[in-house]
Amino acid sequence: MGRLTQQLGAFAAGSGRLDLPEAVRHTVRNGFVDTVATMLAGRNEPVTRIVRRFAEAQGLAVQEASVLVANQRTSSRNAALVNATAGHALDYDDVALQGHPSVVLVPALLAEGERLGASGLDLVRAYVVGYEVWAELIARDADLHHLKGWHPTGVFGTLAVAAAVAALRSLDANQCAHAIALAASMAAGLTANFGSMAKPFHAGQAAAHGIDAVNLAAAGMTGAPDVLEHPTGFLVAVSPQGRVRLDGPAQPLGTTLRIADLGLTVKKYPMCFATHRVIDALLDLSQAHAIAPADVAAVHATVGVAQASMLRNHAPQRALEAKFSLEFAAAAALLVRRVGLAQLTDEFVASPEVQRLMQRVRIATTDTSLDYEPTLAASDRVVVELRDGRRFDSGEVSGTRGDARHPLADGELQAKFRDCCEGVTHLDTARLLDSLLRLPQLPDVRQLTWTRK
Repeated sequence: MGRLTQQLGAFAAGSGRLDLPEAVRHTVRNGFVDTVATMLAGRNEPVTRIVRRFAEAQGLAVQEASVLVANQRTSSRNAALVNATAGHALDYDDVALQGHPSVVLVPALLAEGERLGASGLDLVRAYVVGYEVWAELIARDADLHHLKGWHPTGVFGTLAVAAAVAALRSLDANQCAHAIALAASMAAGLTANFGSMAKPFHAGQAAAHGIDAVNLAAAGMTGAPDVLEHPTGFLVAVSPQGRVRLDGPAQPLGTTLRIADLGLTVKKYPMCFATHRVIDALLDLSQAHAIAPADVAAVHATVGVAQASMLRNHAPQRALEAKFSLEFAAAAALLVRRVGLAQLTDEFVASPEVQRLMQRVRIATTDTSLDYEPTLAASDRVVVELRDGRRFDSGEVSGTRGDARHPLADGELQAKFRDCCEGVTHLDTARLLDSLLRLPQLPDVRQLTWTRK
């Protein structure tokens, strides 16, 4: 195997020796809690129903893992396909590494963990493997993949899942490297599909294809020995401008953990993360100055170039489109001083009040970048201009509520979990939450499926 591919394979194979600090275990546990919450919140979304029917059409004879923590069971790869799609359907899942790591890693690991009877700590270690592989790969490129049109969740997430699942299954270093190599030819996802059902399907496909890659490698299929670092390999192929580092060893994997520094951002709003600082700023300005929506003449929002490229829908008519609209985010924040699941409905988005207010939003861009999340500008800024001439300025907003530097408190995370589980009747969700909070101590993750009423 080539140098980088071999290193990542060896890292995955040695995951059982990972000594994880308590803070890292806590971060990963939160990723599992949040992802299961968003899976359940997205269980009835149209895209989830379509993918679920697609999986059912392939047959349910193999019953290895639960679909949406329910009685229905299917193969682990199809369970991961449905569950990851549901988890990303509302764009409410966590953020890191220029994408959404938990929504691909958690469904794949829960499905495989259920099939294997793995412990919670096994899943936590495997998650860290996937996160670190993803982090190593994106760190080698000087440019943002979003600007080339790649959705990192679908692209890097596929390789991360392959590494994590190979680690969970204790494949040897050679097999782990082959699984990563095979996953490199299965990776896909385009930002042009943001605001459509294809975006959450990127997550489902990454989770399923990562498992496929491991199954094939375990059966003896091989990939190119230098697929990652070859001059025509994965890193060059997906690089926006070719400014990618191919030589040199990986960061001392397992010794220094990027997850300890970069962490996870748990979303407070079911919107594209690129909107969140603007929402925070407008909610604060509205509360501080009692801004009446009818008095607003204009909203001037300055965000990063990459953020603006993701927020492609400037006059959304449906909730799915609105998730990628800064105009909608601003209108909802000003109109009802809340941007939650209740606002992400077709009726609310199409209401005359929202449509009028969206027309008053003006967007400017800056090419600065945030050190720990370069898809964001170093800071966003919002200025609200009233009809009477007054102007309220948020100043520079660099942090986001729930981000790795300003994490949600446990109580806030649990409140989000309960909100996402509103209307769930097939589970004792309080007991499920308690089990997830104790994930690193669970001897068998199949206990998570014993929480049904």
